[in-house]
Amino acid sequence: MMETELTEDIDQPLRDRLKAHPRPALLWGAGLCLLLLLEGPTYLDGLLGAIGFGLGLLPGAPGAEAFASASAFFSELPHLLSRELIPNRGYYDGSAWQGTFLGLEPKYAWLIRFLLVYVYVAVLLGWLWYGYVTFRRHYRAADWTPTDDVIDRLRSHYWGLFGLAVVVFFITMAAFAPVVGPTTAEENIEGPYSHDMQYYDADTETVETITIGEANLGSASRGSGDSNVGIWSYDDFGRFHPVGTLVSGKDLFTFLAFGARVSLFIGLGSMAIAGFIATTLALVTAYYKGVTDLIVVLTSDSVQAMPALLLVILATVVFKNHWIAELYNGAMLFILLFALIRWPGLWRAVRGPALQVGEQEWVDAAKSYGQRPTVIMRKHMAPYILGYLLVYASLTLGGVIISVSALSFLGLGITAPTPEWGRAINIGQSYIASQSWHISLIPGILITLVVTGFNALSDGIRDAIDPQSEGAEGGATGAAAGGGGG
Repeated sequence: MMETELTEDIDQPLRDRLKAHPRPALLWGAGLCLLLLLEGPTYLDGLLGAIGFGLGLLPGAPGAEAFASASAFFSELPHLLSRELIPNRGYYDGSAWQGTFLGLEPKYAWLIRFLLVYVYVAVLLGWLWYGYVTFRRHYRAADWTPTDDVIDRLRSHYWGLFGLAVVVFFITMAAFAPVVGPTTAEENIEGPYSHDMQYYDADTETVETITIGEANLGSASRGSGDSNVGIWSYDDFGRFHPVGTLVSGKDLFTFLAFGARVSLFIGLGSMAIAGFIATTLALVTAYYKGVTDLIVVLTSDSVQAMPALLLVILATVVFKNHWIAELYNGAMLFILLFALIRWPGLWRAVRGPALQVGEQEWVDAAKSYGQRPTVIMRKHMAPYILGYLLVYASLTLGGVIISVSALSFLGLGITAPTPEWGRAINIGQSYIASQSWHISLIPGILITLVVTGFNALSDGIRDAIDPQSEGAEGGATGAAAGGGGG
């Protein structure tokens, strides 16, 4: 009798299991909706605005104005973590701070908003984990799946968890760049002379108004005498700079936060395209083999034989005045270039697992039942190689971030005024031995940390998927050592 009930429960669709016991799912869904609504309007605004901008680039494309109007509507809706709710811009009138959150010093007001962003992200990620636990406890038919072992191994992989923490920090900085920065991109980067600010003049004991561009000129970090605004300090106009200012006087932390968006956008965009090409070709070559596999091998060898750096530099110069180089100040061009360069490596990484899956009995059974090749590749082969693709794509992503920064350092990357970490290193390289060492050193440390984080995370995922891998031997300690050597 119990075996019959168990079989019926396993065969029961998830929809029916939810209907039979809806309370845990409804509670979790309500909590998730609440968390998303706290910050949702600002990101719906950005998403709809980006879609409207993209449609506007296509002549005669309908809907651009509708998306722009929807973006404007959501931009007016309140959200929890905003600089309007927790302002850090203000001035000291001789007795107290004016215009800041609860009258606090700008550095404390900014720090509260910064920490709240990461608390919000931690709660959101924790709630998503609780959702997985709820599904496994109440709605999953099987008591155990191979995914459970993968997750358990990753949770004990300290090197991989370090990488996960770094990657979450980086992605949060990029996603919440308009909030975590002490100032805005419009004021700090795009149009400093189009915005005004107030400050207290101690000599005249009056509140004066000045353009942000003029204030930046008086806050420049140029490594000599008083021409420096360093880490965790104020400038002469009462503005707080967590990691100092640039040579132009612009806030470095805001520059880095929005630069993280650029790096993440290029990295994820190029890896998405390269991963799609690599997965498609791996499935096709594993299914058909023979001449098809040979053609792809020769093509990938030809692409990998080309000097990647010279190819990117050449393409940057050739397409300098082309319309595609103007999309997001050159970011779209780099996405396409890095996708072209990186797909052969990803394809070779997943080709072996795809060939192994292609020889399995269930694939032969699906062929004998007359299923279409596309269905077999999508349903019976693709799920078994996506884990390997994730590992190698995360490894490659770090290389893309370094490459973009290197090109920007050489003056061939993302065009100004769009922020990019490599350009900050280039700007501050002549001041590295002076008081303004922070201009180059801090972006350099961030690049190293982020790339190490992606590599560590990929090592953790690899060892979790394949417990026989070198890094997974010897338990958690061995995993950390193996990950570090990867």
